[in-house]
Amino acid sequence: MPGLGNSGPDHWQTHFERLNPDFMRIEQRDWESPDRQEWVETLARALANEDLTRVVLIAHSLGCVTVAHWAAQYDLRIRGALLVAPSDVETAHYAAFPTTGFAPMPLDALPFPSKVVASSTDEWVTPVRARQFATAWGSELIDLGAAGHINTASGHGNWPFGLELLRDWQ
Repeated sequence: MPGLGNSGPDHWQTHFERLNPDFMRIEQRDWESPDRQEWVETLARALANEDLTRVVLIAHSLGCVTVAHWAAQYDLRIRGALLVAPSDVETAHYAAFPTTGFAPMPLDALPFPSKVVASSTDEWVTPVRARQFATAWGSELIDLGAAGHINTASGHGNWPFGLELLRDWQ
């Protein structure tokens, strides 16, 4: 579940897909000006015929927010969710992007196990807010230190540690 702009060819999500044929990208119609309800419904349709006891969502940035909205709307149990660098959609930083309906940030407990992976130098979320999200969602917080937005630009192309974080759900 990528965020704004999708995950490019060198992004860790793309590398994960190449490594495992069971990994499937949730394809959104519009990656540049997303609408929350459309993104949530796209996720719901993608999971409609899946055995949810086997589903682990791997989300990045705005994809994490989408997962939290989906969980609040559908209240379904999945195996787990790896939520990497969740964007804080309530900040002024988001005002420059044409997103619709993602704020306020969903803060209901997730009905499934989850891990929030955060960085102290992420321009899209402060460490305090990342901790708040993890606590509210009932997620384990994994602090990577100064790791930027945990994407290609911050040197997280292949990102083998991300795959290690999925081992609990294998």
